[in-house]
Order: sequence, then C-alpha cells, then structure tokens
Amino acid sequence: MKSRGGDVTLVLGPSGIKVNGGIKVINVTSAAEMLNACEEHFATSDITIMSAAVADYTPSQVAMEKIKKTEADLTVPLTKTKDILKTLGGLKTKKQVLVGFALETNNETEYALQKLQSKNADMIVLNSLQDAGAGFGHDTNKITIFDKTGKTYPFEVKSKKEVAKDIVNTIIQQFYAKN
Repeated sequence: MKSRGGDVTLVLGPSGIKVNGGIKVINVTSAAEMLNACEEHFATSDITIMSAAVADYTPSQVAMEKIKKTEADLTVPLTKTKDILKTLGGLKTKKQVLVGFALETNNETEYALQKLQSKNADMIVLNSLQDAGAGFGHDTNKITIFDKTGKTYPFEVKSKKEVAKDIVNTIIQQFYAKN
C-alpha cells in the first residue's frame, strides 16, 4: 500500500520484520494491546488488512514470577481473546474495506466463507496449510481471496511480496476501480 501512495500504519506484534521508512509502526506485545491499537486507528482508515495470527485464548492469570516445576501436573486456565476482526467488523462503515485472513487445515473454503460473514469483512484471504510452499516457514504462499459478493480469486504459489501485491490489486479492482 505504501508503494501505491497510501499512508500506512502497521500494528506489529513481536516479530523480526524490518519495516521500511515512511510506515508508522505501532509495536504491541499482547492481543489486548493489538485490539486497542486497531480500535484507536480504525475510524480513520479506508482499508484495514488484518493478517496477524492472534491467539484465540490467553492465560486467565499472568504469573509475576517463574512457575517452578513440581511433581504435579499444571493446569493453566484460559479465557477467550476478544476477536479483533469481529470487533472491527462491528465498527466498519460503508466507506471502509475490511480484509481478514483465514488459516485453515480442513474444510478450508467452508470455514473461510463462514468467517467472511460472521466477522462482517469485505474479503477473506485463505491460507492453506495443505499446499506445498504455503503457510508459515516459507518465503512463498498460495492464497485464495473470497469477497462478500461471492467472487473467488485463486492465486498460484508465489513470493510473499507478490502475494501482497495480489491482495492490494484485488482490493483496488473490487472497491476502487472505475467501471
């Protein structure tokens, strides 16, 4: 988006990613911090792309000190993490475009389409762990984009930089191109 002239704000969790100049970076370390940063900046955004893999659950209590190993098993109670994409979907105006990601291992299309509807997103980018060269641990990925009008945009395996261009091009084509 930056290379297309957009003002970009990146909410970034712990990562080794090097960010090029001209992009505002907000570093966060928790799902709650990410939610707060996203809510704070969402109202002024035209396009929001939610690609972070935020945990669905977080520990109910945070230990202030190291938990020492004992003979007994340890149970860690968890609470649901507030759904950032769904929260933003509830705040979205008709002038905003909201794009989410779905990483699925089975019933991929079905789950991605459910997510598209339930989160009030405009597009969902499906990542499949079933495809060679896709997902985490690769410099490449293979995606399929679904939009809320029912259109499907499948792409072949390519570099993650090219995948990002495909996502931006699809958003521009679908929401900003003059017909």
